[in-house]
Amino acid sequence: MSLLFSSLLSLVIGTIVGLTQSRIKRLFAFSTISHVGFILLGLSIHTVESTQAFMFYIMQYSISNLNAFMLIITIGYSLYCYVYKTSNTDNNIEKINNNNENLNDINNSPIQLIDQLKGYYYINPLLSLSLGITLFSFAGIPPLIGFFGKQMILSAAIDNGYIFMSLVAILTSVVSAVYCLAIINQIFFDKPDYIINNELNDFSADGLIVEKNTIIKKVNIKIPNIVISSSLSLSISIITFIISLFIFIPQE
Repeated sequence: MSLLFSSLLSLVIGTIVGLTQSRIKRLFAFSTISHVGFILLGLSIHTVESTQAFMFYIMQYSISNLNAFMLIITIGYSLYCYVYKTSNTDNNIEKINNNNENLNDINNSPIQLIDQLKGYYYINPLLSLSLGITLFSFAGIPPLIGFFGKQMILSAAIDNGYIFMSLVAILTSVVSAVYCLAIINQIFFDKPDYIINNELNDFSADGLIVEKNTIIKKVNIKIPNIVISSSLSLSISIITFIISLFIFIPQE
């Protein structure tokens, strides 16, 4: 009974508080609390099916979470080539000043605010696509691996009569999808607040994951070369393929 109550609190608190966050890592932290609710629900049922679902959920969430943090770190360091746009308008100057005030703790992480991901698709489409797939997996969108994890937990709960907890889990999962979609909306549909640092306009390097001197006409910016280590790019690629292609081998 205590596990069920803890599961209920985790689902509700993690989802509701997550909606108010503006910092990306805090958002992931409260998202994890919500996912712990699913894990505790599977753990409290005590059947073979629920145990399998519990173990699978931990594995799929672990690799998805690992991919998300690797992507955030990679995106953060790739933005060192950029600076915020400057303008003579008071609104833009105030916005830049507010961003600088919010990023005083620069030693903690290159990416801290969700707003820093705005328009990143126009800077690096591949990393943006990988992060989008990972966020959709968090939300439980089929046919990604996160959907199968939630489906197994809910199936075990419904089969054993936990109808109320199943409804709560479904509703909180829908609500938690809101902030995942909000991040995706900023990445893919907003224009970036960045321009290339003038000192790096002529920068060039080998080992690129984007074409040289790519021009994005929509926002009229020139993309510099972004270098990612082979081990990091390989890890992100493998995990992203596992998340997106699990449907072809849907087994625990």
